[in-house]
Amino acid sequence: MTALRPEREDLYGDASYESYGGDPAGGDTYAGAPYVPPVDEPYVPAVDERYLPPIDEETVALRIPDPPPDPISASGASSVTSATGSPQGGRAARRKAAKGRHGRHGGGGAASAEEQEPQESPDGRPLSRVEARRQAKARKASPAVVASRAIGEVFITTGVLMLLFVSYQLWWTNVRAHAQADKEASSLQDEWASGEGAPGVFEPGQGFALLHIPKLDVVVPIAEGVSNKKVLDKGMVGHYSEGALKTAMPDAKTGNFALAGHRNTHGEPFRYINKLSPGDPIIVETQDDYYVYKMTSTLPVTSPSNTSVIDPVPKGSGFTTAGRYITLTTCTPEFTSKYRLIVWGKMVEERPRSEGKPEALVQ
Repeated sequence: MTALRPEREDLYGDASYESYGGDPAGGDTYAGAPYVPPVDEPYVPAVDERYLPPIDEETVALRIPDPPPDPISASGASSVTSATGSPQGGRAARRKAAKGRHGRHGGGGAASAEEQEPQESPDGRPLSRVEARRQAKARKASPAVVASRAIGEVFITTGVLMLLFVSYQLWWTNVRAHAQADKEASSLQDEWASGEGAPGVFEPGQGFALLHIPKLDVVVPIAEGVSNKKVLDKGMVGHYSEGALKTAMPDAKTGNFALAGHRNTHGEPFRYINKLSPGDPIIVETQDDYYVYKMTSTLPVTSPSNTSVIDPVPKGSGFTTAGRYITLTTCTPEFTSKYRLIVWGKMVEERPRSEGKPEALVQ
């Protein structure tokens, strides 16, 4: 059979030509006989596949139509595409995109985050320009809110500053005063050991003795004068030695050796003198001698102007005749300077340093 016939694979797909009764060799006498093609037979298409039309996927079956494009999304996409340099969108779209990026006048930070974000109503409807402006205005803080925020910041700052000031007064002044008092005490002891110091008249602010209160574990230098800056704020106690407040020195045969010291802050050497009881020792150490006093009485509260408490025979102390007395004065109540607390004592022993420490310091 020599007539033309179509390609088997094009007409019958994957089924063999033989299954339809054809003769693979071209003759009818072999119809139905199995055809075994050569193993190395090349595949030669009858038509060049490069020129075939594209496969059409369209079918006649029913299908759900694609949803229409969202106008908002399409507008946003057009604006973004125009802003990124794509040819899509006209001059108005490009101008709108540039205005959103750089503001009305081209400033990089003119457009706020709120203006760049899409504005929508609660029901999802896009807001008009007027509605968007109203919402932006409603979100702005009122003058009362701004004022309350400013006042709150002022209060916070003031609180921090007060906390720092209290920390300075209650902690740092003590640290600094203790360091200065310890330095002065060491300097005094070095002078006494070397013999450089000499008894006599002392300059204001000059240390000349040490005060020991064993019950309170207090050892503090005694300096001339009661100046805050020169004496008391340095952690030392001061000797009343000027003008109408001048009092006797410990080595005087009669008189009142009166001292002042801080009760709080700046070393606070007299903070707990209210806890002293009658009979508790108070010792004054000088270059040559120890002077031992016994606490006798106290005056819990008196006016700062009551200078009679440091008289040679102090009023209110219980002493009626001249003698060798000591007076300690400080502020009360604690952390105030409204009143004065007074403690008195009477000398019971004068002991040269060459004979060693008194019993009250040895225990």
